[in-house]
Amino acid sequence: MKKKLYFIFIFIFVLSIVGCSRTTSTTIEKINPVKPTVVATPVIVAKPVIVPKPIEIAKIPGFDNTTDIKPYGKSIPVLEYHSISYDKGNPICIPIKKFEEQMEYLKENDYYTITLTNLYEYLMNNTPIPKKSVVITFDDGYDNNYTDMFPVLKKHKFKATIFVITSLTDVHSNMLTSKQLVEMDKYGIDIESHTVHHDNLKLISKDNQLKTLIESKKYLEKTLNKTVNFFAYPYGGYNKSAIEAVKEAGYKMAFTTENGWSSKKNGIFSLHRVWISASDSKKVFESKISKPLIE
Repeated sequence: MKKKLYFIFIFIFVLSIVGCSRTTSTTIEKINPVKPTVVATPVIVAKPVIVPKPIEIAKIPGFDNTTDIKPYGKSIPVLEYHSISYDKGNPICIPIKKFEEQMEYLKENDYYTITLTNLYEYLMNNTPIPKKSVVITFDDGYDNNYTDMFPVLKKHKFKATIFVITSLTDVHSNMLTSKQLVEMDKYGIDIESHTVHHDNLKLISKDNQLKTLIESKKYLEKTLNKTVNFFAYPYGGYNKSAIEAVKEAGYKMAFTTENGWSSKKNGIFSLHRVWISASDSKKVFESKISKPLIE
């Protein structure tokens, strides 16, 4: 019995040795190495900075931008004329002799006649202007602006602006011609818009406001080969809709007939002016250009 158990033990022992020496064949599936995911770093291309071209501002003759500068934020007298002629009892018709005296006064008292671009840059960007600055404007576009006013301004080397009713150009004998407009504009008498038919913007629809504003602007730009930026309301008539239309039509600044000096406080599209009447004495004229109603 003991011998039998001994052989059984030997048999089991041999089997265990054979089993331990047997190589276990385990198939390992070949795994291709995973390439690391390369996350591309986004290349940020800087957009070119577009620097707008500065508005070309005509130099003010005799002004060096360093002395006698008007303090920022102050108001400026913008004179409102119409016709240089004599018509008894008509306040908008200034006799030529009176107009000459007024221009002589400006010259003798060292006033500078600045352009509307100069005024715009002062009001919006604090660009320096002379302390004794004045703007001369004429409404409608009468032919005497060329025959009578223009020679006086050339004599003193003064600047001015004429707001023109475009439908009357080359049509009525007492209104300016396109040829005259071109000549004066080249000299430095700025020609700007006063609508097509002297339209009271306060009394017409927004669509019609835009129509007359755009048509008059296009006519002048084609005639003068320049950009028209400024506008004066016929009859001084305007409302919220009119101001919106003026902006949409592409104008930068507009004038009313409300009496007073122009100030940014008026609103850049509702600037005041100083009306010059045929009945103004020399003393009244001097007061109008030297004493603002509201500063």
